[in-house]
Amino acid sequence: MFLGIPKRALIIVAILAGVGLIYVMGNDQQASGGSGGGPGGCRVTVTADVLNVRAAPDAGAEIVGKFNQNAETDAQIEVQNGFRKIAENKWASAEYLKPVSGANC
Repeated sequence: MFLGIPKRALIIVAILAGVGLIYVMGNDQQASGGSGGGPGGCRVTVTADVLNVRAAPDAGAEIVGKFNQNAETDAQIEVQNGFRKIAENKWASAEYLKPVSGANC
């Protein structure tokens, strides 16, 4: 027991917190609608079945999130090493990101 709480209860709470965190991060990936896009007016659609979001513009960088096919998100105009910057420390392969109609990418 930890602080009078049974070990089993702590494990269940930790699992629920982890699932909640994954859910929140997934919702963050699917940004709300709007035609403006990111700071540069760039909005993209994911064309891959599942697209990894990485901490840096490198295929070996840590995976910090994922997008499902057809997800839309704001992005930035910046592209490095074939990766488009989605947000601070979030990069995805530009090959699988298609600008939405009217986006300034």
